[in-house]
Amino acid sequence: PVVDLWGGLRGEDEPWERDTLAMCFSTTKGVASFAVHLLADRGLIDYDEPVATYWPEFAQNGKQDITVGHVLSHSAGLNRLRSVIDRAHHMLDWEHMVDALAKEAPAYEPGTQCGYHALTYGWLAGEIVRRVAQKHLADVVAEDIAAPLGLDGLYLGCPASERHRVAPLEPIGDPRRRLPRPVRRVEKKVGELGGKAVSFLRLPINTRRMINALVPRGMEDIFWGPEIMDASVPAANGFFTARSLARMYAVFAGRGEIDGRRVLSERTVSAVGEMQNDRPDLVLVVPMRWRLGYHRVMTSRGQISEAFGHFGFGGSGGWADPSRDLAVAMVCNRGTGTPIGDLRLMRLSAAARTAAERRPEGGRSGTRSDLAS
Repeated sequence: PVVDLWGGLRGEDEPWERDTLAMCFSTTKGVASFAVHLLADRGLIDYDEPVATYWPEFAQNGKQDITVGHVLSHSAGLNRLRSVIDRAHHMLDWEHMVDALAKEAPAYEPGTQCGYHALTYGWLAGEIVRRVAQKHLADVVAEDIAAPLGLDGLYLGCPASERHRVAPLEPIGDPRRRLPRPVRRVEKKVGELGGKAVSFLRLPINTRRMINALVPRGMEDIFWGPEIMDASVPAANGFFTARSLARMYAVFAGRGEIDGRRVLSERTVSAVGEMQNDRPDLVLVVPMRWRLGYHRVMTSRGQISEAFGHFGFGGSGGWADPSRDLAVAMVCNRGTGTPIGDLRLMRLSAAARTAAERRPEGGRSGTRSDLAS
């Protein structure tokens, strides 16, 4: 990487180390999506094919025409987690979740609208991967993404051997910490979705749709317990370092190539970056300009039209801009989140873009820029 920074504390008084892992919530969806694209690039998945082609049970209740592309672009109509399960503890049981989603009816005609599948996305994409690869998504991440790319900080769930590296989550309202004044001002201006489990996810809106998609009943019981490390919640419980996340996105930034080795075809990268819809999102309200598994990249100086990635409510995020040969990632355990990204990540992203544009040819060069923080 061109820039690789870390700092601060990962607990009461332990310093954040080079290999510290953070649970990255929705940023995990970007990694789950990468697994889908890896299989698609090998000719094993077709974005236009019905999900039921790979997962026959999924065709129940009017879902026979939902395509893989609908799932990846959040237009499958299956975002309402509270109608799928009554309590959050079911999220720890993979078979329960995929069986419940297979039986669920879409909330709208697939492809006609988009609504952020905040948590359901993980099991939908993950079960497609499992059916095609004949192994669990966590194993695909470990064996087909992390190992070939040489990543020591990209996990779905967290292996027991790596848990000593994990930075514990801290609610933004924790009285033990005094936040910087600009962050405290932001806190006063934005709302709170509710509950300890999401008390650091400060949001300017509070809608029924958002709660139905984001907050299953009893959510704090699982996200603040040790069971979350053993489980596979592919939309929310990835444990990453910024360095590993940035290197994964560098594959997209290099148009499928990294370190002189081709990982994805240029055709696949081009398909991934193509905007699928520009409608206001039913859950997040603003247009997210969904790609296949990724959203637009917002910065403190406006959006980057050619870039795509995925941010997480806990403050983390990663993205790639193939037009500038640029990949950026940030992870943390104490977020200043909004529905569309962490405020610090937006500033970091703006600075990275400005720096990349100072290179010859408006950012393209023979050397890739991977920025981790």
